[in-house]
Amino acid sequence: MALPLNGVKILDLSRLLPGAFCSQLFADLGADVVKVEDVGAGDYIRWMSPCYEGSEGSEGSDGSARSALFLAVNRNKRSIRLDLKSESGRDALLALVRDADVLLESFRPGVLERLGLGYDVLSAVNERIIYCAITGYGLDGPNIARAGHDINYLALSGLLGLTGERDGPPISAAGQIADVGGGALMAVAGILAALRERDGTSSALGSGQGQVVDVSMFDGALSWLALPAAECLCKGDPPRRGEFLLTGGAACYRPYRCADGWVAFGAAEEKFWSAWCEGVGRPNLCSAQHAQVGSAEHREIEAIFAGRTRAQWQEFADEFDCCLEPVLDVDEALESELVSARGMVIELDQPDMNGPVRVIGPPFKLSRTPADPHRRPAPAIGAHTREVLAAAGYEDGVIDELIASGAAVEAPLAPTGRGPE
Repeated sequence: MALPLNGVKILDLSRLLPGAFCSQLFADLGADVVKVEDVGAGDYIRWMSPCYEGSEGSEGSDGSARSALFLAVNRNKRSIRLDLKSESGRDALLALVRDADVLLESFRPGVLERLGLGYDVLSAVNERIIYCAITGYGLDGPNIARAGHDINYLALSGLLGLTGERDGPPISAAGQIADVGGGALMAVAGILAALRERDGTSSALGSGQGQVVDVSMFDGALSWLALPAAECLCKGDPPRRGEFLLTGGAACYRPYRCADGWVAFGAAEEKFWSAWCEGVGRPNLCSAQHAQVGSAEHREIEAIFAGRTRAQWQEFADEFDCCLEPVLDVDEALESELVSARGMVIELDQPDMNGPVRVIGPPFKLSRTPADPHRRPAPAIGAHTREVLAAAGYEDGVIDELIASGAAVEAPLAPTGRGPE
């Protein structure tokens, strides 16, 4: 079956989560994604969170990919290992660029330029190439050279400062909001927009030219604050931690402790709040929808929630439609009927694991051309070096020379260092 992105070729030079999540979404939709890994450790995520006891986070002698984190975001891809610090390795990458649609990278700004592989060089080889850089703070600005991770981008964007109780510390979300929401998903949107502009058939599109897609995880995280930022920018009244409605600042929209855990109450609309009040037999609380946390009305609501179990509140929500759900631990969520019905946990064949592995499935559902997460297992490091170089026009003898010189690596090796920083 044809997939929506069949024929799109992506060179993924990124590491860790943001770039890998981005390129996996493309791969599930049919794009040919080649991971370009260095001749040292490759993608660091290979060595994190081993899937089986005793693996010590390293690959097997066969070069298998046994990291749970790696398997989660690298299906449907091929892997090639190149030494981009060598002339032959750089030439090999440029050979791949000639036939590629997208180059995705997540180095600090300027790294590829210093290696002689900046956008100007790539576009001279292929004017159609779309160059997407996922960085912490963007390709310009005062923080261009600054290191960071998800928590740092959330801190500087104000998102972390808004999350948590009024008198408590900022609370980090379990999901990587800046990495995935601000980085990977923004990169997907930017790349698709650039592909559409390059290849479109309307009078305003179809330029045939590639361009740079500059994705800052800080920018992306900041964009998630559209609503609280609007209050600040339009009213001049910045919301503070524990005060904004959507971060638990009102009685109607916050988690509550119940008899055996927690429930999440999201009755932002009056009809849902009224349904809850009527369901618990407390019509006197209808006026307390936006009661402040810590008020007498809020304490009364807390006491009501504490009197029932999660299961009882779930039954209550089945009867009274009021945006009320149990707070599940991740294992409970993964085994839930909802996850099963939506096909959000899937089994993938992974030969080097001696059986299938369970991972999160594609988050989008297309009616005619659904994503296919089963086309390829997550690749062993360098497993496709010879195959990819041959497809780029290299003859067997030349590939042998590249491998002999160390500019390319075919056989998996133990990690010996880190590539370009």
